[in-house]
Amino acid sequence: MRTLRARVLGRRPLRARLALVTSAAVAVVALGALVAAYVVIRYELVRQLDLQLKQQAGIMMQQSRGTTDAGVLYAECNWLAAPACAQIVPADPAAPGQSDLVLPVTGATRRVAEGTLREYYSNITLKGRDMRMFTTRIRDGRALQVAARSDTVDQGVRQAGLLLAGVGGAGVLLAAGLGYFASRTSLRPVTRLTATAERIAATRDPAHRIELEPYEARRQDEITSLATSFNTMLGELEEAVAAQRRLVADASHELRTPLTALRTNAELLARADRLSPAQRERAAAGLGRQLREVTGMVNDLIELARDEEPQQLVERVRLDLLAERCVEAARGHWPDTPFTADLGGAGPVTVPGVPSRLARLLSNLLDNAAKFSPAGALVEVRLEGTDHGVDLTVRDHGPGIAAEDLPYVFDRFYRSRQARALPGSGLGLAMARQIARAHGAELTAEQAETGGARFRLSFPEA
Repeated sequence: MRTLRARVLGRRPLRARLALVTSAAVAVVALGALVAAYVVIRYELVRQLDLQLKQQAGIMMQQSRGTTDAGVLYAECNWLAAPACAQIVPADPAAPGQSDLVLPVTGATRRVAEGTLREYYSNITLKGRDMRMFTTRIRDGRALQVAARSDTVDQGVRQAGLLLAGVGGAGVLLAAGLGYFASRTSLRPVTRLTATAERIAATRDPAHRIELEPYEARRQDEITSLATSFNTMLGELEEAVAAQRRLVADASHELRTPLTALRTNAELLARADRLSPAQRERAAAGLGRQLREVTGMVNDLIELARDEEPQQLVERVRLDLLAERCVEAARGHWPDTPFTADLGGAGPVTVPGVPSRLARLLSNLLDNAAKFSPAGALVEVRLEGTDHGVDLTVRDHGPGIAAEDLPYVFDRFYRSRQARALPGSGLGLAMARQIARAHGAELTAEQAETGGARFRLSFPEA
């Protein structure tokens, strides 16, 4: 059965399968209802005939009170077209007067006459006509048989069956049409989804979308939700592809300058016999500096390509102690920039994370603040509790962030006009935000009230 069903449905498109299954379900229900109606109609017609026979039997009992002999009560029983007839049957088969009996007499009839069997109905054939007969006990040792033609009832049942069969056939055809219409209407977004996916596969352009009619977009069914989700996924894919292209273009642009300088210094060192010792030393120093710059940029790109932190390295980290160590390290890297740290206001703060990655995040923020601070300008680090968790802020007293640059400070390779003359690749803040989000935190940038920039690292659970 399962193999047959798979053979019938497996090779058909989804629309045809849905229409077939829907039509079959509706047809089964409709045919079941029609069969039930046929059974009820047949039962009611037979029941009405049985009631008539019983009423006639009651009348016959009243009319035969003075009759003691067996025999036919209605002469119509002898006619071929007799609509009904009745007769009295004694319990004794040898009793006189039974030669004229027309209706069939059986052992059950004798037992009813004796009173050992209850009254009953039976179907008989008399002179080629179908009849319905009722047998009941009337008095001592006698039974009354009343019969009526049932061919009219059978004809009515057949007519009702034919009518119901016609209605059932029309219902099946209507169910098939409605099933096909419903499947076609319901699966229209799926058809467009398939066409859109095929266009994207052919053109490799994720800018295509599933176009929904206004009445379709207002529906809140699963198919419309699927189309909407697919459009959302295409939007995210398009944004990811665009970001990847921007990353490749920006990386190639940023790497072009140090690679050119590397090639120049390498060519100079290849002619070292023509250079003075001071020139060779400058070329070697420049080559080493540019190699470190390219290596650092490549390492940053590799870390940015990793979207999540290794779960096996996650542990409970004392954020206040980690920030204190990072501030001490920054003081050594930037001796001309004073750092102040207010880390005790929130008490001991513990967060889940990877210590080395959180240290990289804080170091990037501190290096960024020191890079944009004038000589002698203060960099402030503060850890404080809030209603939603704990905030770690790093503030400098430099030129701050322009309003047009604020939405892009965390983009890869983005460098404002003030930062283009300073060392760096524009990856530090992008990496800091990625590390923050991987740890369930949020990193934001804002303009400080009295000048400078403030970066806020918010942990919801601490």
